[in-house]
Amino acid sequence: MTVTAAVVGASGYAGVELFRLLVGHPEVKLVGAYDIRNVGKRVSEVHPNLRGLVDLRIVKPDYAKIGKQADIVFVATPHGIAMKFVPKLLKGGAKVVDLSADYRFENVRVFERYYVKHESPRVKAVYGLPELHRARIKHAKLVASPGCYPTAAILSVAPLIKRRLIDLDHIIIDAKTGTSGAGAAPGEITHHPITGANIRAYAATTHRHAPEIDQELSKLAGRKIKAHFTPHLIPIVRGILSTTHVFLRKPTSVKALLGLYRKFYEGEPFVRVLEELPEVNFVVGSNYCDIGFELDARSDRLVVVAAIDNLIKGASGQAIQNMNLMFGFDEARGLEAPALRP
Repeated sequence: MTVTAAVVGASGYAGVELFRLLVGHPEVKLVGAYDIRNVGKRVSEVHPNLRGLVDLRIVKPDYAKIGKQADIVFVATPHGIAMKFVPKLLKGGAKVVDLSADYRFENVRVFERYYVKHESPRVKAVYGLPELHRARIKHAKLVASPGCYPTAAILSVAPLIKRRLIDLDHIIIDAKTGTSGAGAAPGEITHHPITGANIRAYAATTHRHAPEIDQELSKLAGRKIKAHFTPHLIPIVRGILSTTHVFLRKPTSVKALLGLYRKFYEGEPFVRVLEELPEVNFVVGSNYCDIGFELDARSDRLVVVAAIDNLIKGASGQAIQNMNLMFGFDEARGLEAPALRP
């Protein structure tokens, strides 16, 4: 079985990663590249690494037509844009994976508090974290791929929360990301002379990924959770290192914790539980999430570290993982490449 795939948002970093990964997917035929920028240019002109591989011309989107022509449409547009046209794609018969935040929230009022007024609030999606929602993703027409920070943060503590082994009122997440997370458009904050020898905390108590983390952790716990999340920008291009501090409700051994994590993620193709603390260069260029931890037995504090590539497991790779589930393909198809190191 071959599915036809189109990408809306062909000019950005998520778009180029979608093309790079999809061109090697044996069950996918790329049939469309759409954007309101770079119209008329070939994908390989905008993304020279794809020269000779993806030479489709970028076309201004006609969403009703795209929905009829493609089996799967990946939407890689800025937040607040997808909600304007995703209903047209769905009406045309296409399945959709949206990489923006537009359909991630079960409560539209939460979305509107952190983003903008929603224009298609009745359209509902499945939250696209396969490790937690695989069964529902398989039957979904619309999947909302998670944010990059939430992917690492949620996966790092999901086993602990599911078993209620930690103090659910004191979950502290300190995460660091590379500059590609800000997107392809240049800006003062990610300008190399500013970022190259700097570390910057931002939206330290108000980041819009925080309610997304809270939503999923609350579902795991069966009660409302408010984690304490602070992100940082660091001078690397790709990758997220998410460090979470939690406090065990009773003394637990490292061996027992390793057993818990390995059982929870048993059979997961892209989660690796380590006996060491992960590093970004263990995962960059791959769809893996590496998780490790260190126990401070003096205070029952557990430090859990997760590493992902923000553009792959945190965006385009996870979107393709979701597509594989939606069409009944092997979940890892097209995503088998190991990390780049060094």
